[in-house]
Amino acid sequence: MKNDTAQPQAVAALTPVPALSDNYIWMVRKNGHALVVDPGEAAPIQALLRDGLVLDAILLTHHHGDHVGGVQALQQLTGARVYGPATERLPYCDVRLREGDMVELPGLDLQFQVLDIPGHTAGHIAYYGMLDADTRAVFCGDTLFSVGCGRIFEGTPAQMVESLGKLKALPQDTLVCCAHEYTAGNIGWALHVEPDNAALQQRAQDVTRLRSLGRPTVPPSLASELQTNPFLRLDHAQVGAAAAAHVGTRLDSPQAIFAGLRQWKNDFK
Repeated sequence: MKNDTAQPQAVAALTPVPALSDNYIWMVRKNGHALVVDPGEAAPIQALLRDGLVLDAILLTHHHGDHVGGVQALQQLTGARVYGPATERLPYCDVRLREGDMVELPGLDLQFQVLDIPGHTAGHIAYYGMLDADTRAVFCGDTLFSVGCGRIFEGTPAQMVESLGKLKALPQDTLVCCAHEYTAGNIGWALHVEPDNAALQQRAQDVTRLRSLGRPTVPPSLASELQTNPFLRLDHAQVGAAAAAHVGTRLDSPQAIFAGLRQWKNDFK
C-alpha cells in the first residue's frame, strides 16, 4: 500500500568544477552539504561555498599536485574531513583508506566503497557509490579517462590492466567521474585505433558539439566507455590488431596490448 506521507528522497547534484588548465574538481551537493573530490586548487570551491553550503568531506584519489593543491586551504577554511589513499604522501589527510574500506558521510546521506586502482600512481584509489536512488558514480582520478586512461608513472601495465578491470566490472550505468577534460584529444587518437567504430564516431560528434558550447564532456557512462575506449576494449580483435600493427610485433596478452596502446597514446600528436 502506498504511503502518501512518505517524504521524497533528496537528489544529489553532481558538478564538475573547472580548475587549473584542464582539471575538474568534482562536487556533490545534497541536503545543504557537500563533498569535493581532488581539489587541485581551493578558489573555485571557495566561491561555491559562499551561499552557505557546508563542506563535509574532501576525497583524494592520489598524491599529484593538481589533485591535492587546494586541500590544506579548504580544510582550514571549513574543517572538512579529508580522506585519501593509505600509502601515498599527501599534504593533509584525516582518514587513510584502502580497498574494502567504506566512507560514510551522514550529512549527505552517502557512502562510498573504496577500490585500489594502482598504475598511474602506486597507491591510487577510487570511490564508488550511489549518489541517490537512481544515480551511481565512480570517482576515479587519473586512472580512467573519457576515451582514455592515465599514464603509468609508478606502476606497471599489468597493474593498470587489473585496475581498469575493476572499473570495467562496475554496473554499466555508473557515471565515470574522471579528473581532466581530455575527451576530444583522446577521441582523436582512438579513431586511429578503431576508425570503423560507429559509437566512437558518434561520440566524436557529440564531444565537438559540447566543446563548441563550452560544456564539459564528462561524466560519461561506463556503458559509453565500454563502446568507445580502447583501453577497456583489449579483448576486441580490431583493438589488438591495431596495437600490434603500430608497434610492429605480435601482442599475445591483454597486458601486452595495453602496453602497446599506452605507448602509442604517449607518442600521439
